[in-house]
Amino acid sequence: MMNFCSLAVVFVLFSSEESTSTAFTTSRQNLPSAWTPSTSTSLFESDNPFQSLFGNVASKISNLQQEGMMNSVSQDQLAQLTSQTETILASEHLNLSLVRSSLESKQTAEERKFRSNLQKGYGTASPLHKLRLFDESNKEEDVRVTLYRDSASWCPYCQKVWLTLEQKRIPYRVEKINMRCYGDKPASFQRLQPSGAIPVAIIDGVTYNQSNDIMYALEEKFPNNNPLVPTGPDVRMSAQSLLRLERQLFSAWMYWLTSRDTPDGRMRNDFISTLTEVENALTASRGGFFLGEDVSIVDAMFAPFLERMCASLLSFKGFQIRVANGEKTNFPAVNRWFDSMETLESYQLTKSDYYTHCWDLPPQLGGCRVEDGSKPFQDAINGLNGSWDLPLAPDNNGLEPDWSWAGDESAAKREAVERVTSNFEAIISFASRGAGKSGRSYGAPLSDPNAVPNESIKPFVNAAMIVVCNKLLSETDAENTACDKALAELVSAWKKEGGNSNEVMDKVAMSLSYLRDRVGVPRDMRLPAARQLRAHLNWAITKLQ
Repeated sequence: MMNFCSLAVVFVLFSSEESTSTAFTTSRQNLPSAWTPSTSTSLFESDNPFQSLFGNVASKISNLQQEGMMNSVSQDQLAQLTSQTETILASEHLNLSLVRSSLESKQTAEERKFRSNLQKGYGTASPLHKLRLFDESNKEEDVRVTLYRDSASWCPYCQKVWLTLEQKRIPYRVEKINMRCYGDKPASFQRLQPSGAIPVAIIDGVTYNQSNDIMYALEEKFPNNNPLVPTGPDVRMSAQSLLRLERQLFSAWMYWLTSRDTPDGRMRNDFISTLTEVENALTASRGGFFLGEDVSIVDAMFAPFLERMCASLLSFKGFQIRVANGEKTNFPAVNRWFDSMETLESYQLTKSDYYTHCWDLPPQLGGCRVEDGSKPFQDAINGLNGSWDLPLAPDNNGLEPDWSWAGDESAAKREAVERVTSNFEAIISFASRGAGKSGRSYGAPLSDPNAVPNESIKPFVNAAMIVVCNKLLSETDAENTACDKALAELVSAWKKEGGNSNEVMDKVAMSLSYLRDRVGVPRDMRLPAARQLRAHLNWAITKLQ
């Protein structure tokens, strides 16, 4: 087997593993006020503020009793409204227990085992796994690897290590650490990694604190687990050349993304020229991957950044790389390579969506520069102009290919409901921050972990979310009509008894918008489920407004 060090010499990083962030530089001034995230964001305590809302988030914020936060509705009116809300839900046979029962009746056998498999470390790969054993042949006491990766599943360097562990099927534990742009790092991690950069891995008791070093160590210490490093002198030379090309592409992308192009389009042309070299290399490959029929370390190195290039250049520059199936493109081989990658469970697990990337990259990089012509694409990615409304257009109208490998529409809806109902109380409390108070700011504009929820609005957010979950599970016209009727009755009651304004409805809408804008992929769920949840939240928001 080839010594990985001969490949590692070409891994010259453009920047540190985790870039220092500054304020997000692009503007969302054209977004509706209920959509626009709070301008003041902060840290709630010191433990993983961006930990998944839909898995194991600590719901400590629900213990922060915040009186008031309602301007025109008295406590007596709130009590009466709460009682009326409960009566309406009961009359329509809507409650959380029935939602969970309905979900279970529709789930496949594998879906029903999801939570128990998470605890055991088995089953289909999920970002919620904190222990990954793959199957019963591996025992927890035999795990030799602990991976420290970012809580929000944003970090590209973490992604390539994560993908490598999954592709090689090496059992591992996960410790989630904040990125600087959305929180503080615990002192215990700072002692382990004084720079604070992630990822870090402990393998057989030895600490590795650079992503490429971790990948090399995994290949060296687990040589029989699906080797990713090529053998043979010719293929080694090809791998070295491709890895140099990956760094060239990264530099061309980063330079263009974070700068305003010259009048003659030099940065754009430099990027296209380098991407064309990648296209040619993939065209010459005798298989779906860079080195042929089998995935290799080269694919693992390219994947995180090519994925982010597709999202960011479309949003900020109006430049499209990935297209929907059957659409024309100047980069067909790159698109075929993505198709091949998406057959791998390891990549399916770690893949994010355009919306998440276009909000997580600017605070990591210190800002991305918007160019003329990009606004229609940015709006579509951000859910404007109907792109997050029901019925959802396939492939977001050709901008972002659907994840057909993730199952059909019904499976996506079930996944969304499962994630919500499994942590329902904490999610209601989280959503109610949208009508509450925020605190100390961090670079990532969608992160405000020190925000205080509006306790007064929780019963109404709770009711709206129960209706949304029922809507997601509805399969017939009659069931959909019943959900429409239930929400209409709630809106009527809240409007009639809510004082001289629409304050209750407005603050429920603010809460649902807050939640919608913070559904992260893959952290919380896969893209098809996220699209369904965002769109069904939009359905409710529209009724409330």
